[in-house]
Amino acid sequence: QLLYGGKLDFLVFDYLSEITMSLLTAAKARSPLLGYIPDFVSTAMAPYIKDIHRKGVRVISNAGGINPHACAAALQEVAKKADVDLKIAVVAGDDLMSEKENLKGAGISDLESGKPFPESIHSMNVYLGARPISRALDLGADIVVTGRCVDSGIVLGPLIHSFGWNRDEFDLLAAGSLAGHLIECGAQCTGGIFTDWHAVPDWHNIGFPIVECSSEGDFILSKPPDTGGLISFGTVAEQLVYELGNPQRYLLPDVTCDFSEVSITEIPGFDGGAVKVHGAKGLPPSTFYKVNATYLDGFRATAVCPVGGPKAVQKGKRTAESILQRTRLIFSQLGYEDYSAVNIQVLGSEDTYGPHARRSIDG
Repeated sequence: QLLYGGKLDFLVFDYLSEITMSLLTAAKARSPLLGYIPDFVSTAMAPYIKDIHRKGVRVISNAGGINPHACAAALQEVAKKADVDLKIAVVAGDDLMSEKENLKGAGISDLESGKPFPESIHSMNVYLGARPISRALDLGADIVVTGRCVDSGIVLGPLIHSFGWNRDEFDLLAAGSLAGHLIECGAQCTGGIFTDWHAVPDWHNIGFPIVECSSEGDFILSKPPDTGGLISFGTVAEQLVYELGNPQRYLLPDVTCDFSEVSITEIPGFDGGAVKVHGAKGLPPSTFYKVNATYLDGFRATAVCPVGGPKAVQKGKRTAESILQRTRLIFSQLGYEDYSAVNIQVLGSEDTYGPHARRSIDG
C-alpha cells in the first residue's frame, strides 16, 4: 500500500515492544540465528525487494531485535536471490549484557518493589537515538537495521540525514520526533483505535500513515489514496498523547520534547483526511538512556474450560478449584513452589462485575 501509493523516500517499520524483546530473547536462546523479526524479512521485504530497489526507497527498521546482524544476513540472502545490490547497515551497541556484573555491583534494584538485581537476566538493551541511523544513511545505506532504539528514532534518523539538522537544533529534533511518535504505531493514527470508531470507514483496508516533512520541522500527515481509515484532528490528537507521560518533558536520547503547544490543523481536499502539525519545542536531552531488561521469573499459564448444563457456574468454579488442587499436589511432589498468583474467571457468570453481578444467573 505504501510502496505503490505513497511516493516515498523512506519506508519505516517499527516492530519492538517491551514484551517483544522478551520473546526474541527466548527465541535466540533456542538458536543463535534467531532473535530478530522473521516476518520483516519474509513478508515485508522479500516479495517487494526488487520494487524497493527500483524505486530507490530506503528502508529503516528496528526489526533486528536482539540479533540485528542475523537480520541483516537474512536480508542479504533475500537481496542475493532477487539479484539486487543493496547496501545493508546494522546499528549495534544497544546490547548491555557485557555490563551485567558491573550493573549488579552498582546496587541497582527494582524501582517499585526494591528487590535486588535479578540473577536470571536474559537481555539488557539501551534505547538508542536517531544519530546512528542518520550516520548509516549518510554513508549510503539502502536498508538500516537496528536493535532496540526509541520508536520515533526510525523517523527522526532519515530527517536528520535529509535536512542536516544539528545536535543542538532541539526544536527541529522535537518536531521530527513528533512525526515519528505519531506514525510509530501504524494505523493507530489513521483511526485504528479511535474513540469515535463508528466514524472511521473501511477498517478492512485501513490506510497506513505518511508524513511529508519540511526542513523547518512542520509536517503533513496523510495516507495513501483509496484506502480506509480516517485522519482528523481527533485521530491524530489521540495518538499524540499515547504513551507520552509528561507532554512538556517527553524524554528521548536526542532531545527532551515539549508537545504542550503543538497545533493540529485539518487540511481540506485530501482523500481520507490530512492534518498539518507544528509547534513542537525541544530542550537538551538528559544524560541518561532508558534500558529495557528481561529476566526469567517462572511461567504463566492460562486455562479455559467449557462447562455447560445446570448449575454451570458452580460446576465451573469447582472445576477450577480442582485443577488448582491437583496441580498443587504435583508441585509438592516435584518440590516446586506454589503459584505466585491465581486468577479464576467464570465467563458468562458476570464475575468481572464484582458487586454489580446478578447472583441469580446460575439456574
